[in-house]
Amino acid sequence: MLTFVDLRGYSGDPLARVPRARQSFDEARLSVREVIGDVRRDGDAAVRALTHRFDGATIDSLRIEPDEIDEAAAACNLQLRAGIERAAERIRAYHERQLAEERAPWWRLGQDGAWVGEETRALRRVGCYVPGGRAAYPSTVLMTTIPARVAGVEEIAVCVPPGPDGRPHPATLTALSIAGVGEAYRIGGAQAIAALAYGTETISRVDKIVGPGSIWVTLAKHEVSMDVGVDGFAGPTEIVIVADDGADPRFVAADLVAQAEHDPLALCVLVTSSQSLIDAVQKEIVREAAGALRRDTVDRALSGQGYALLADDLDHALAIADAFAPEHLELVIDDPEAALARVRNAGAVFCGGLSPVALGDYVAGTNHVLPTAGTGRFASPLRVSDFVKTTAVINFGKSGIEDLAPALTAIAAEEGLAAHARAIEVRLS
Repeated sequence: MLTFVDLRGYSGDPLARVPRARQSFDEARLSVREVIGDVRRDGDAAVRALTHRFDGATIDSLRIEPDEIDEAAAACNLQLRAGIERAAERIRAYHERQLAEERAPWWRLGQDGAWVGEETRALRRVGCYVPGGRAAYPSTVLMTTIPARVAGVEEIAVCVPPGPDGRPHPATLTALSIAGVGEAYRIGGAQAIAALAYGTETISRVDKIVGPGSIWVTLAKHEVSMDVGVDGFAGPTEIVIVADDGADPRFVAADLVAQAEHDPLALCVLVTSSQSLIDAVQKEIVREAAGALRRDTVDRALSGQGYALLADDLDHALAIADAFAPEHLELVIDDPEAALARVRNAGAVFCGGLSPVALGDYVAGTNHVLPTAGTGRFASPLRVSDFVKTTAVINFGKSGIEDLAPALTAIAAEEGLAAHARAIEVRLS
């Protein structure tokens, strides 16, 4: 059941009444720092020892050999393989469109004697982290590696946790094959992030690390972020559904349970001005949760962070959703396209009752690596631009310097940086 909260007439911060799951990071951060230190000092040996300690796996070779990937792909269920291939096609097409919308590699502003511009280049080497603790995530292989490939990244290294037998899940290996990834390692957790960030005897360090993971992975990314680029810091998954009295309560309940099965800390919120919808969804939630394969995880998430919020009207409901800045926002209302213009903060928006979050997780083509924990206020989904960087280009002749010298010297004098002005004066003398 969802916890009912009546927010009618309430104009304060909804998170004051409906908090996200509280997590204590202090102990985990100390553990992560120890892991990172071990990997920096002892390299491969530390990675092997930590993999045995945390994953219960004894591994001789960190690298997943191409033959192992090929064998898993050849043995893959045909329907599953076809599904992964279809998802890969749509993800590639979506991100190729992103690339086409990016600014041209060179652009110039100005005139002869004084022009400025930008040069855009793909990162040389990136690391993609693919979770593997609670389940296999072949979809995350596609979501992280395909945009990198589309962007033009030269080298892509994937890390995925092994099972107790030392082998990653066959479906994940199949996704590596379909994505065309030739460099992959059977390591997970903070040790994988440390290995990607600093390198070991086997793994060359990368320029940027992307991909979601556990709290230990997230904290490790935070710890290494002064030395290597990272895409963001993922928290527990979350969904906010804004619905009106025309919404099908079965759809709403199914989507809340689908998100809850990810993580016992998942945030699952319904916001509506319809008390009758809340009552109907509560009944459907009981039915859906009873049949869930991960019943314990679902029950813990819904009892801990499952809410039904009663709003004044649609405008109030949208404002509440914006305050959450959720990873996933569903607009199960009469005219979702019109409401979309009023949504400022969300990682991904799913319009209408026939657009569940599950589509975005797998086959819609959009990326499922999304900002969480309210970071949708300022962050974006993983995209092609995460795998490129720009360099400013300045090209002046004497006429350009003469034109701007008075402005520059006035500012330099005010800032007390006389040598800056002198750098111009020597060129004009």
